[in-house]
Amino acid sequence: MADLSGGSEAVPVELWPPGEAPPAFQYSPDSVAGADGELDPTEVTFPGCPCRSRSCAPPACPCLPRGHGHGRLGLGLPEQQQPFSRPVFECNSLCGCGEGCCNRLVQRGLRLRLQVFRTRCKGWGVRAMEPIPAGSFVCEYAGEVLGSAEAQRRIRAQAPQEPNYIIAVREHLHDGRLLETFVDPTRVGNVGRFLNHSCEPNLVMVPVRVDSMVPRLALFAAADISAGEELCYDYSGRFHNSPGASTEHKPLEEENSLRKPCYCGSRTCASFLPWDSSLFSTPATSP
Repeated sequence: MADLSGGSEAVPVELWPPGEAPPAFQYSPDSVAGADGELDPTEVTFPGCPCRSRSCAPPACPCLPRGHGHGRLGLGLPEQQQPFSRPVFECNSLCGCGEGCCNRLVQRGLRLRLQVFRTRCKGWGVRAMEPIPAGSFVCEYAGEVLGSAEAQRRIRAQAPQEPNYIIAVREHLHDGRLLETFVDPTRVGNVGRFLNHSCEPNLVMVPVRVDSMVPRLALFAAADISAGEELCYDYSGRFHNSPGASTEHKPLEEENSLRKPCYCGSRTCASFLPWDSSLFSTPATSP
């Protein structure tokens, strides 16, 4: 069976059905700097820990006190699947610990068998080819990391019938600041670009930082997932990290003409895919 990643992943990404393929794009397991050159996700700006053991542990490791780590939780998702209240930092390329450190998870990349397949009415999707326990890291949503101006320019240049892969992640800091990350896997991306939306998803997205403040958009299993089950997350980011949790989706009537229908089929389906109006706003101009 064809490997969509072209051998760039540790585990082949299967493609189904045979003889069919999605529109061409450049496969990259990791995010890359966008054409605007505003942000470089490969730049190393965090200092490394001096740990010499095979696996870091608090309080000795300075990486762990920065926020959540994976070691205490084992699989990466917080106890009782509650939302992260603090950022997640992994040990990085400058750290003295080994590759087997428990605080290195997302950076190891894809380790599960996934298949990109043609769905009945949602275009291409992704399904699990093996059981995935709740809390497991599944894959990253990788693509070009853009500045807000370039992200808005690309959105406004799209035709209504074109799929939109650009995701905007906003993190609210305790001091009131807002951190925004825009990732576009349209031209360069990985298996995550094919994940469909669901109003009752089985994945949750968590920003994970490794080498710099530019986060990796990691997707974790929010419930036990069976082999053959389609993998989905909530494009709005309003998922409460618990299966079946209800969310409010009440689009304004005047926005409906710009929104695309949702075919997730869940009990709480909002009828429309989430829509970020800020990406369609006109940048302020100087008088």
